[in-house]
Amino acid sequence: MRRRDLLKGLSVLPVAGGVTGQVFAANTAMAAPKRDLFKELGLRTFINAAGVYTSMTASLMPQEVLDAINTGAEEYVMLDDVQDKVGEKIAAICHSEAAMVTAGCWSALVLGMAGVLTGMDNKKVMQLPFLEGTGMKSEVIVQKTHANGYHLALTNAGVKIIVVETREEVEKAINEKTALMWFLNREAPEGKIQHQEWLDIAKKHNLPTMIDIAADVPPVENLWKYNDMGFDLVCISGGKAMRGPQSAGILMGKKDLIAAARLSAPPRSGIGRGQKVNKEEILGMYVALEKYVKHDHAREWKMWEQKIALIDNAIKSIAGVKTEIVLPPVANHTPSLSISWDDKKVKLTRDALGEKLRKGTPSIEVIAWETENNIRLTVFMLKPGQEKIVAQRIKEELTQASA
Repeated sequence: MRRRDLLKGLSVLPVAGGVTGQVFAANTAMAAPKRDLFKELGLRTFINAAGVYTSMTASLMPQEVLDAINTGAEEYVMLDDVQDKVGEKIAAICHSEAAMVTAGCWSALVLGMAGVLTGMDNKKVMQLPFLEGTGMKSEVIVQKTHANGYHLALTNAGVKIIVVETREEVEKAINEKTALMWFLNREAPEGKIQHQEWLDIAKKHNLPTMIDIAADVPPVENLWKYNDMGFDLVCISGGKAMRGPQSAGILMGKKDLIAAARLSAPPRSGIGRGQKVNKEEILGMYVALEKYVKHDHAREWKMWEQKIALIDNAIKSIAGVKTEIVLPPVANHTPSLSISWDDKKVKLTRDALGEKLRKGTPSIEVIAWETENNIRLTVFMLKPGQEKIVAQRIKEELTQASA
């Protein structure tokens, strides 16, 4: 090697060493433990054996959804563009003409109602929710058993709820002010008018229909069942069994109504301006839906049944304790275990057992508010192996109370 080349090679060594040091430092920093904000803020985390309740922050998003959210945060796009593209994909999956991602199911109800009232008239959009003197229709027909609180979302658009029970009452209630006939799927078993008859009445009077199926998957087929049946608008939560962002939902249905609904939604200044859903949530919702539809639901159902059986077998032999496997008919349609006891043999109240599980280590949440001397639990939100912990803790508490 010539002297000049040797000196040239030696001259780069400190620089190379510096680069190596920088890379090592960067890798070390990357390998640093993640910040535990729950611990830092003193927040109680728990095993969720109760279900997808909003108060319990619903479900946990899978890695694919988190990846979509994180990737979505790395670039700028136009909000309308991402709604357009994702809406097309969701519509194709769910057999609807069009779709949009909303800020939860409640937002889907509000925006869908707004679209029905205004159509594509921007002047009307800016008049909501003050309907008097606008020429817009102002009444929504709802069955009495369906008026359980969620129907109040519709009133955000300024409408008045007309409550009915029978077909005769529906026919009598319909007039020139009627804007919509609304159906709450979870309360269908309690209502006197079922889906097809509701649709037939609406079609007879040329009225649009909307159905709320917020927590009504599984079964997965419900994602397109009500579009196929003929409802004009279908609203669903995104953060429950689909495990999308808890702050996201989907409004799907007729193309003209979805286009009209978007006039009241961000980035525009309609009544839904505050119901923002960002690009990350839109992308996350799409990936969650896509993943959910492709999922092996039969295999998952068997796994749920096995977990329920494990907990059941662990506690049903305790003196004074009775167990029953329960399947909710519509909303949260997954296997659950009802556990009841004779308070003469098990000296424990429902509230006390719920509190003991809540304050134990680890903390566990169950459904401890339905009936006396009874708790109910689900398993579809559990992480792998948590069913064993739930079984052990409930057995411990019930055994100790019966000693």
